[in-house]
Amino acid sequence: MSELLQVTERTTLKRAPRRGSFDRETIYRILDEAFVCHVGFTIDQRPVVIPTAYARVGDDLLIHGSTVSRMLITLAMEVDVCVTVTLIDGLVLARSAFDHSLNYRSVMIFGKAKVLIDRQEKLAALRAFTEQIIPRRWDEVRPPNVQELKATTVLVLPLQEVSAKIRTGAPIDNEQDYELDIWAGVIPLKLSVGEPIADERLKEGISIPPSVLNYK
Repeated sequence: MSELLQVTERTTLKRAPRRGSFDRETIYRILDEAFVCHVGFTIDQRPVVIPTAYARVGDDLLIHGSTVSRMLITLAMEVDVCVTVTLIDGLVLARSAFDHSLNYRSVMIFGKAKVLIDRQEKLAALRAFTEQIIPRRWDEVRPPNVQELKATTVLVLPLQEVSAKIRTGAPIDNEQDYELDIWAGVIPLKLSVGEPIADERLKEGISIPPSVLNYK
């Protein structure tokens, strides 16, 4: 049975609470499917939101980047942060302009991030970032060297104060609008995988590796 996360003042859904979920398994499925999160924080008394790649390992969200990154330097000071992830599943077209919407799955995370110091844990985190993009890729490539490790900061954000919000299904019109002669419904959206494009400087004779060939 999946664990339900504790609801806090910050994770309480004020708008359309029926679409909320605090089920850890549901939240993790969303996080594992996406590639990009948006990190919101305050710097110099001004709000900033920055998109970045991430990975989930167990009950932690990992963020990484250059040691000179303004975002990572600020977050390393353990300031309050809000991280969001969103997947768009469809365009919901109603009979009225007002009732158009999106089908989506989203996650919102609150907390404070800490810097990962241990070298082996840092390497494991970088492996997780690579595997989030494409599974089994890490074993096909050169691992980070000492200088690259020094130039990279990894932050850990515990997945403790988290909520999901999900919309599915058909448009919801005003009752009188269902009699209008206007098409309504959903246009499904999804990411698709194209044919791999080799680097122009790829040496001759190198075949497409399994991680790329079998990517879905």
